[in-house]
Amino acid sequence: MDAPPTTTGTQPRGLQPETMAGASNESIELPMDQREVVFDCRELGVRYAGVRALRDVDLNIHRNTVTALIGPSGCGKSTFLRCLNRMNDLIPSAVVDGACLYHDEDLYGPQIDAIEVRKRIGMVFQKPNPFPKSIYDNVAFGPRVLGMKDGLDDRIEQALRRAALWDEVKDRLRQGALGLSGGQQQRLCIARALAVEPDVILMDEPCSALDPISTAAIEDLMTDLKSEYTVVIVTHNMQQAARVADMTAFFSVDQGETGTRCGVLIEVDSTEKIFTKPSNERTEAYVTGRFG
Repeated sequence: MDAPPTTTGTQPRGLQPETMAGASNESIELPMDQREVVFDCRELGVRYAGVRALRDVDLNIHRNTVTALIGPSGCGKSTFLRCLNRMNDLIPSAVVDGACLYHDEDLYGPQIDAIEVRKRIGMVFQKPNPFPKSIYDNVAFGPRVLGMKDGLDDRIEQALRRAALWDEVKDRLRQGALGLSGGQQQRLCIARALAVEPDVILMDEPCSALDPISTAAIEDLMTDLKSEYTVVIVTHNMQQAARVADMTAFFSVDQGETGTRCGVLIEVDSTEKIFTKPSNERTEAYVTGRFG
């Protein structure tokens, strides 16, 4: 579907109240097939400048789970991730087709405000990208922009605690964020996303630029966060997917309509099944190292 059209007399709106963040985490105790579906993607695809980059993705993502997206480079993992909070809107040549439902509401509906979508569905990028501001101002940035200024100090402390960073920075909140280590900067970016009370956290290879100790800290954090949030992570590290993910989706590459490479979803299942008894030969070849 193309970028949302402008309709005369109709202004973009936020998502419905029932899709607000802060829902109960009781579903973490439920079997996967009984958990609420947060994202329901149907035949989702993306073109860049008319060239098909991703096609026909059918994938459900459930509440209070960590879902890992794995596959070789260029198979559309990050492209798919960006569909989930409309980051592809920022690429002028990108066109999204199919359906992407968030709590049964069409994320690409003509009256949906993309800014509101990104408030509910936060993203952490591959390389830590703190602002050249203080630690405090980094975490406060989103709430201030969105007018969430009541109890700002408490909000910042809570976000830093959830990101497992508070004890390390509580005595230097007014110091520059760029003085933090790489792992601390990435956890600060996670705290910045958490400060606006999202429902979902998207992570695009959040540990690829980090040392093993920092990677372990981020992985522990992902495990903790799923009690309150839904987490979707892109990773090239299959061991990481096996350690942290409840569900794993394997993407690969087919030849597209014009002979170009096109990303496709091959298989999605519990992480244990994907890594021990996958249903598709291509998945088995990838996870055993015979391909990719």
